Amino acid sequence: MSILECTFDGLTLPNPFVIGSGPPGTNAKVIGKAFEEGWGAVIAKTISLDSSKVINVAPRYARMRAAGSKEVIGWENIELISDRPFATWIDEFKQLKDKYPDGVLIASVMEECNKDAWVEIIERTQEAGVDAFELNFSCPHGLPERKMGAAMGQDPEIITEVCSWVNGAAKIPVWAKMTPNITHIVDPARAALEAGCEGIAAINTILSVMGIDLETLRPEPSVEGYSVPGGYSCKAVRPIALRMVMELGTMMYGGTSGKAITESGEPAVPGEFVDRSLSAIGGVETGEDAAQFILLGAHTVQVCTGVMVHGYKLAGELCRGLEAFMAKHGFNSLEEFRGHSLRYFTTHAELVRRQHEVKARDKAERAGMVTKDAAWEGDSFVEQSDRLVSND
Repeated sequence: MSILECTFDGLTLPNPFVIGSGPPGTNAKVIGKAFEEGWGAVIAKTISLDSSKVINVAPRYARMRAAGSKEVIGWENIELISDRPFATWIDEFKQLKDKYPDGVLIASVMEECNKDAWVEIIERTQEAGVDAFELNFSCPHGLPERKMGAAMGQDPEIITEVCSWVNGAAKIPVWAKMTPNITHIVDPARAALEAGCEGIAAINTILSVMGIDLETLRPEPSVEGYSVPGGYSCKAVRPIALRMVMELGTMMYGGTSGKAITESGEPAVPGEFVDRSLSAIGGVETGEDAAQFILLGAHTVQVCTGVMVHGYKLAGELCRGLEAFMAKHGFNSLEEFRGHSLRYFTTHAELVRRQHEVKARDKAERAGMVTKDAAWEGDSFVEQSDRLVSND
């Protein structure tokens, strides 16, 4: 029987599925619902010391659907962090831990680049009994003028400073949540880990413009006819999230870095932070989606938009789907396959070398595949493209 329980950073979760910070963790009522539906942990909506500066608008979401279908494949939000008073959150954290003592409750926190503010929010929140922190260095919209969220997370020097303040005050595990709105996500992640964080969470939403209404000629979501760029999520972002999680997993746990895989099948290059944790986020709606992130090194998989589309009962479907994947491959625990696929990423030069070695053996199978640019033909372009697809 497959076991979904996972232990890391001193935390034990019944399964790796975590409510991601956002609307699904916006107050004690919905957090309690998540625990009752079997989620492995809940990360509350991001809090700050002064919520009076947080004013949301409505509407604040826009959705992209598959052509000719009601299926939601993309979701944009311009939602801010929690607008509820800090004191209210402290009371609710205490209530939740009293009612659900075994529930893993994680506080997402965000502040300006001010040591006193960060130390205060950490000390007061951990006194309420939360099990861990997630530092929001990644919200792509709202409050940029205060240098919060992604504006902070795009600067490794600031991350180093803030994480040092936090880890000097925290007595519980600390994760740093990374922004995808950056050229090299590994750089700020490494800064956070070097400054003492136990883990990395990635990715947050991707800064986007969902679209323009061709009747009104106004951007969506439209608030009195105007809008701002927002955060893009849902299944459409999963390939981008997988790429960034792969980069983080390789940095943390090891990879091939263009070198041949060792005879034992292990990564040829050791990781820099093999004792730290990785929480993956990005378009997860099935157990199979989650398995892909775990294969790239994730200890947990966060879901936020998926809950907004499918509801809290999604936890059961995710567990069943992941268990089915594990049974199919004979895995009894998550650790048996966590990070397994990192060893298969390499450089293009290495791909060419490997293909050259096997070319003589499978020449017939590759018949009709374009290998030189001059071989493309306009009349059969679609068919030639189809033959180059690895797996459809």
